[in-house]
Parts: sequence; structure tokens; C-alpha cells
Amino acid sequence: MAVPVIQQIRVGSYIMKQRFRGIEKYPLVLMLEPLFRCNLACPGCGKIDYESDVLNKRLSVEECLSAADECGAPIVSIPGGEPLIHKDIKAIVDGLVARKKFVYLCTNGLLLGKKLDQFTPTPYLTFSVHLDGLKEHHDHAVAQEGVFDTTVAAIREAKKRGFRVNVNCTLFDQMTAQEAAKFFDFCMDDLGIEGITVSPGYAYERAPEQENFLNRRKTKQLFRDIFKLQGKTKWRFSQSSLFMDFLAGNQTYECTPWGNPTRNIFGWQKPCYLLSEGYTSTFRELMDETAWDTYGTGKYEKCADCMVHCGYEATAVRDTVQNPLKALKVFLGGIDINKPMAPEIPLDNQRPAEFVFEGLVKTLTQKREEAAAKSGEAKQGTGGQGHAA
Repeated sequence: MAVPVIQQIRVGSYIMKQRFRGIEKYPLVLMLEPLFRCNLACPGCGKIDYESDVLNKRLSVEECLSAADECGAPIVSIPGGEPLIHKDIKAIVDGLVARKKFVYLCTNGLLLGKKLDQFTPTPYLTFSVHLDGLKEHHDHAVAQEGVFDTTVAAIREAKKRGFRVNVNCTLFDQMTAQEAAKFFDFCMDDLGIEGITVSPGYAYERAPEQENFLNRRKTKQLFRDIFKLQGKTKWRFSQSSLFMDFLAGNQTYECTPWGNPTRNIFGWQKPCYLLSEGYTSTFRELMDETAWDTYGTGKYEKCADCMVHCGYEATAVRDTVQNPLKALKVFLGGIDINKPMAPEIPLDNQRPAEFVFEGLVKTLTQKREEAAAKSGEAKQGTGGQGHAA
């Protein structure tokens, strides 16, 4: 099953509790980035283009667990960078599982086979392994030969040992519907994974190759073309049926950026996992101080083509809870690929993009350096006694 029944029940109960308490904005998934360092350099990635001193930073176990407690979301996704590089990743995962959080540990798979002994199979842990297509396509997407074979071998071993394994796949402009359908069949029939997390690529402003990203119209048509090719194999997605219906152009949704808040080495990222336009020290400050109404498709130029799950899955899940019969109809009847697409959000009044990233990261790095310098001076002033801890 793509999503464990216990997870469905817990998340549904959590949502109903928020609604009963009259809370309008609440998180569903904590995006916990303990590091940015990665052992790949994918041209479509906007998360690894930092200076070495930033890439060498790590969140501690205590910071990670504190973020989960502070946020309160029932699900924790651990992206990166490559989380398996973190020397304390086992302690982080164990601490989250002990809190009964549903953990999705994202990995490119290169280290997975070597690290499996550190983990124990549980319904609370899913390895979410990055695969962007079959061998030729994936190795091209990650700009390194042999990655597909290593990753697939690790997936097979993880499944053999009883772990839950999910594949996360990002579709870019160069993948055809036929290639995507063949890949989905491979994931189900050959790998036998629990589910696929699929999303159109988001145009990170710092990604080296900008020409590969999809616009919204292309995204909707691509997913309709893909669903048209589904044969006997039943594709299982780790996302709600209404989110998949949205990707196929059948729902007009606005994003829910607070649904997947991000905590990384700089703090709580404003406004979402995909955009970095400021940071706060606490989750409460993130929720209270972010100008949420100024972001989203139709409101901000950077959001114009976004249809990514970290912005829209929370919207679809809330719609599922509020309109269960609509969701059930799509689940049972499948995605309608023939009816007219739902109206698109107009872009006439969106505000222009603000490019603040460079200055923001520079300021944050300077603050860290100043704090480290002050800490060093304090230790010297006490005769180095601070090293005793």
C-alpha cells in the first residue's frame, strides 16, 4: 500500500483536530533538511549551489528533534542534500520514530546499500529513493553514469530486508509520456515498491539548467498523456488522488505553503521549501510573520508555473477531508483525461519576482561566522574551559 492505513488514520485525525480547534493554518509535513551537502550534482537541483562552508554545516540531532516537536506535523520528510551523509542520521531517524512521526528519508540511493544495517524496518520509516526515469534517462538527469544500477540494487536489497521503499520522481520537459509510463510500470512490476511520489520540476532560480522545467499547461497535458497510457499495471502514488487529479488539470487549487514548512541550517525558511526569501528562528515566528497572502500562483511571479506536491498536496489533502465523496469518485473512477481542464489561475496581477537569495545567504553566513568568532573569544577568555563539555 502506498500510504500505510495507520498513517492515513493519524493524518486524518490530526486534520480533524485542527479544524475542531478552529486552526486555519497548520503543517502536515515537516521538511527537515539537516544538510545541503550531496554526493551528486544534478543540473536541475537548486539546493547544492552554496559555498563549502555552508555545505559543511549540519543540524544537530537535538535541533532536528526540537524542530519536529516545535512544528508538530505528523509526517517528517528528510531531504537534502543527501541525508545519509549526515553522521547522526540514525539518531535523527530513531528519535523521530520514537515520537511516532512518519519519516520519509529521501536519498539518491548511492549510500543506501551501505547504510541499511543502521536502520530497522517499521511502518514509521519509508526510504524515499530518487529515480527520475529508467537507466539512460536517470543517469543523464543526475549527470553521472552507473547511478541507476547502484540505486536499483539498493532498492531491491531494502525491499528484501522488509523496509518500506518509495520512489520520488521529478518530471522535466525532456521526458515523454511513453517514457514516464514505462518507468511507472517498472517501479510497480519490477521493483515492487510501495508507491511513487511524482512531481513536475520546479524552476529553482539557481539551478544550472533552466530550460528543462515545465510550465503549468505542459504539466497538465503531460500527466493526461501519461494516464492515457496506463495499462494493466495499477500505478500506486504516495499522494492523494485529488493531487493527481490536479496535475491532470481537473482541479483549480491554490497552494498551501505552510502545509510543508522547512527547517534547515539557516532556520525556518520563508515562505516554503522551494523559495528562500527569509528565515525565522522559531516555527511560531514563521507562521505569524510570513506574508502568506503574497505568495502563490497568480500572486507572485516565481510561483507562476509551480504545481509541486510540497505546495499543493496539503491543499488536496484538505479538500479530501472536506469533500470525501469527490475524492472517492476520483479514487474509484480514475483520472478523467477527456473533460475540459479546470480554469487556470490568472497571472495578470502577480507581483514581480524579488531576487534576494544572494544577499540573504551572505548575511546568514556572516552571522554564523560572527557567532562562531564570539564563541571562540568567550572560550579564550575563560582559559579554554568551554572545551570541557
